[in-house]
Amino acid sequence: MSMNQIPNSLNNTQLTSIDELINQVGQRQMQDFGQINSDLKPDGTLITECDRWSDKTIVEGLGTIAKGEGVLSEEGNKLIPNSSAYWVVDPLDGTTNFAAGIPYWAISIARFTHGSPETAFLDIPALKKRILAIRGQGVWLNDKPLKPEARFKKNSDCISLCSRSIKVLQMKPEQSFPGKIRLLGVSSLNMTSVAIGQTVAALEATPKIWDIAAAWLILEELNCLIKWLDTNPKKIQPGEDLTAINFPLLAASSKDQLNKMLPWSSALIKTN
Repeated sequence: MSMNQIPNSLNNTQLTSIDELINQVGQRQMQDFGQINSDLKPDGTLITECDRWSDKTIVEGLGTIAKGEGVLSEEGNKLIPNSSAYWVVDPLDGTTNFAAGIPYWAISIARFTHGSPETAFLDIPALKKRILAIRGQGVWLNDKPLKPEARFKKNSDCISLCSRSIKVLQMKPEQSFPGKIRLLGVSSLNMTSVAIGQTVAALEATPKIWDIAAAWLILEELNCLIKWLDTNPKKIQPGEDLTAINFPLLAASSKDQLNKMLPWSSALIKTN
């Protein structure tokens, strides 16, 4: 597929095939959960053999399901593909939880067109939850549609921080944090927690493109706000190497919650 072609949306057969692919990967992850040794990658993050197997299986599967569309993945190619439609994959987001036996990690797969996510799958194997988002069509949780207004019924006052953003509390000791702090340990699920009403905001200090790809579309389709704090992923270009590029962001359920968190996000950026 050349860059000047307009990519088609995924058809029902392709969507079903991706569901089956995620089922296969999720089943293997559940077998290995909490029972597999981990190693350190050069950046200090953990990796397991299950991460590698999951990455390889998903990349090969997408190559069959969506022929001609390139794939960028956490454990594989990190150059933005030159195809007009391409995929961004995090085969196991939350490896530290996974290896430690904490049942909270995710499989994140997103298809990009025109520089932003067009279809997204986010699966939580241990909780048997799967989210599908399609640009302009909405979001489904286990095949049931999610509505933007549903998140406000939960009346949450929790705010999710990543482990690298919690240092903002030290930067503003004279101020009370505007919510109850939660550290979920999974970037994609930190952000998605805002979209489904578990939290009212989330702050991510150093997410990579594979961390944010699926959650980005889920947030947008459920009318949440995203404030890119440094690099805007909409400006990435084909061939660009995203190995070392972070996309810090603030996600919020409303304009009011975004404004409450802006001073804290500004403090975060100043410390990085």
